[in-house]
Amino acid sequence: MTRADQPEGHRSPADVLREFRKRRDGMIYAMEGGLWLHRHLWKGRRLAHVVSTDKALLLAYGAAIGVPAERLQYKPLKDPRTGVRRDAWHWDLGGPVLPPPSDRIY
Repeated sequence: MTRADQPEGHRSPADVLREFRKRRDGMIYAMEGGLWLHRHLWKGRRLAHVVSTDKALLLAYGAAIGVPAERLQYKPLKDPRTGVRRDAWHWDLGGPVLPPPSDRIY
């Protein structure tokens, strides 16, 4: 789903949170304003990043799951299609706010 798929005022975080088999596909989705769920292990703990170039949508997602806005992290990321760095943000999620595994992986 890209921005063109949903009118600006009608996107909800739950509708645009997606997980991808290929990192590149997830990164492109995040560059298009979607919420990319990227799972990883850190010191044996299951964690995830939720990444996007759409800061407002990330903040809405954080509010919906009870994560304080001050925990949102800014980190410019390189767009894999162009090699150009773009403004992006992410949440670090773990424990009770870690989304459960999904059967829908793109």
